[in-house]
Amino acid sequence: MKNGKRIAAILGIIILLAAAAMPMIFAFDTGEGGAGRFRAAFGAAIMVPILAYVMWAVYRMLGRREPVPESKYKNIVFDVGRVLVDFDWESYLDSFQFPPRERQAMAEHIFQSRTWRERDRGSEPDEYYTEAFLADLPEYREDALRVLKDDYKTIGPRDYAVTWTGYLKKQGYHLYVLSNYCGPILEKTRKHMAFLKYMDGAVFSYQVRQLKPEPEIYRTLLDRYHLKPEETVFLDDTPENCEGARKLGITAIQFKDFKQAAAELEKLGIK
Repeated sequence: MKNGKRIAAILGIIILLAAAAMPMIFAFDTGEGGAGRFRAAFGAAIMVPILAYVMWAVYRMLGRREPVPESKYKNIVFDVGRVLVDFDWESYLDSFQFPPRERQAMAEHIFQSRTWRERDRGSEPDEYYTEAFLADLPEYREDALRVLKDDYKTIGPRDYAVTWTGYLKKQGYHLYVLSNYCGPILEKTRKHMAFLKYMDGAVFSYQVRQLKPEPEIYRTLLDRYHLKPEETVFLDDTPENCEGARKLGITAIQFKDFKQAAAELEKLGIK
């Protein structure tokens, strides 16, 4: 193969030199038709390098191959909150400096509540969930409204997310998002999700009215993007969500931090 390329390169150089020399040769041709031969040689001297460059460009384009992953896994699926972005409701709630009893009530009836999870499903208008939160906090209604007004501030960027996903994409893996996420917060926090440009697809819970760890949402991801469970790895910070993926034959890694997750992926041959 290498010898073939060397011979082709030598022949290409000879042809280019010949094309360049022909106008000089025919310039001294004073015979009948000499002027025509000179013009033809001059045209060839111009066209041959152009054609050579076009052929080289086409070869480079057609010869470029996508990287092939060394691992048996082809697909990597990411949760978003506490994996690719921060979800720090505790610090957000602390910023209001509520008395301990009120803070505890806010935590239990907003961020740790069933209503918060169902809001990620998005089966009802967001006003419905707001009223449900307030119904559980009649004593702190005004403060609860303040908390809910800027609840998107619980989300922040993680510095490794873009670099990590970009690297895995260059290695040839197909990347996806599978996340419990409510619509209003997603609209206000996409600015923290530059990593989405590397994703081959995404399923957000509110879009499909399904939640992890329910099996339906994993099936939606697999079916929509034609993924094979045995070729897919899922990263999520919640044990229950990881177990939900495993029940469908997907390899799951419980995310704790970037270094731990990268090491776990490397054990699977993903590096």
